[in-house]
Amino acid sequence: MRKTVDGRGLSLPETWLRTSEALLDRHCLEVLAIIDDPGAMRELSSLIAELPYKTTVEEKQGQYHINIQKHQAAAGLRVSSAEYGHTVLIVSSTSLGKGEDRWGGQLMSSFIYSLTQLEGFLKTIVFINSGVFLATEGSDVLPYLQHMQESGVEIISSHTCLSYYQLLGKLRVGTVSNMFAITEKIAEAKRLIVF
Repeated sequence: MRKTVDGRGLSLPETWLRTSEALLDRHCLEVLAIIDDPGAMRELSSLIAELPYKTTVEEKQGQYHINIQKHQAAAGLRVSSAEYGHTVLIVSSTSLGKGEDRWGGQLMSSFIYSLTQLEGFLKTIVFINSGVFLATEGSDVLPYLQHMQESGVEIISSHTCLSYYQLLGKLRVGTVSNMFAITEKIAEAKRLIVF
């Protein structure tokens, strides 16, 4: 099955969100994203290049057609089978890495999407500090987190951090937890990744 994402006139984050939502569909083997802004085309192509899919870009009458073929992925993301189901991820920011926040936010979005391709790898995702914004109302990555939660990943956010940022009541995925329970999750983890 093929899906088309019409990103003409849309912002890059909105186009990326719609494209990655289409890629999450297990029945969809090919996604065509159409955009009309050369800058957005370069940025979207850069985000997609980090995924294990075959991608081609073609210009047609001032519009860019980005074709993403999932069935021709090299081999997907691979992790040692011993790590599956035993990894706890701690996310403490809405941005991945240091540098310009907008770009860091796009990298975080791409990273969280990539985690959806490692089904069974994560046991728990813990959001602390400003990372709690990713699990609350208005977050661009909610569809990815909801997909992971439905696949069995436990998602928890710090009550203290939600309270500090005045986000209590705005959590849209996962559960609220205290620092004692979060510390237990960290102590029990066979593998811990911190961002």
